[in-house]
Amino acid sequence: MLTLGELARQLGAELVGDPDQPVDGLGTIQSATDSQLTFLANPRYRSFLEQTRAAAVLIPESQREFCPVPALIVKDPYLSFAQASAFFETAPVATPGVHPSAVVDPQARIADSASIGPNAVVDAGVTVGEGAVIMANSVVGAGSVIGDQCKIWPNVTIYHGVTLGPRTIIHGNCVIGGDGFGFAFNGGGWTKLHQVGGVVIGADVEIGAGTTVDRGAIEDTVIGDGVILDNQIQVAHNVVIGNHTAIAGKAGIAGSAKIGAYCLIGGAAGIAGHIEVCDKVQILAMSLVSSSIKEPGTYGSALPVDTQSRYRRNVARFRNLDDLARRVRKLERSSD
Repeated sequence: MLTLGELARQLGAELVGDPDQPVDGLGTIQSATDSQLTFLANPRYRSFLEQTRAAAVLIPESQREFCPVPALIVKDPYLSFAQASAFFETAPVATPGVHPSAVVDPQARIADSASIGPNAVVDAGVTVGEGAVIMANSVVGAGSVIGDQCKIWPNVTIYHGVTLGPRTIIHGNCVIGGDGFGFAFNGGGWTKLHQVGGVVIGADVEIGAGTTVDRGAIEDTVIGDGVILDNQIQVAHNVVIGNHTAIAGKAGIAGSAKIGAYCLIGGAAGIAGHIEVCDKVQILAMSLVSSSIKEPGTYGSALPVDTQSRYRRNVARFRNLDDLARRVRKLERSSD
């Protein structure tokens, strides 16, 4: 449990209220109790601020006069709330050591401060860094490197030849380093192109549950520092994702696509293979990116929801666009 005074010091906030007020958790601005911290980042929720029962609210200077309870004045309330969440982490703390049921090859190098959980498998030539955690039933293939302070949640499969930078987090049921989708048609069937590249993942990356990152066909698949990937994303072979890019769930990135730094890609977006997306591009959810994007900005292609009848009429009109364009050109030529 922390006090408001301690939180203010940790967050660099100006405290308006009793520094000895205890705080034991986090809550939403609508439901926070008198011992919980909350935040207000969007002025549209100010009506909830006026009714909140929270122990304190993280707010910007512009909302100071509207806060009826103790306040922590900060520049970016959401960022400060994210920082404060670390003080109330509920995940269990791993104990250093190797569980008796784990299978660790004698040629693996495991730091003394690392933790290997029940039924985990660590193959030959693997390096597991200081403070790294590999939880139950996870597998790390031969020659892979798990950096310092990495956390591998249960049931993760990391194939051979994968490198994770320090402090990277891989959530449950991810598969990192599986074969990419590479086949050559031989006239009667398919000949497999063996995937001889690896996967290189940078520092401070977080990969959500059920996401798959394929190994490179020849060169490595690369995910830069600070990248965040949501659940159930497909990253195909030889993809390169630049530093600090964020990709939401169900997105699919086809082989050899290159995505720049500080991009934001919405849920279920599709990125075609062998194209490039420059830095600082925002792609809206459900969009299809079929060609390279060379200028920063916001892009989208998905149709918003509509009534069924109006949607069907618009689809019918869309099918006639080419014919309509020809008729317009014909009329323009005749008017000349």
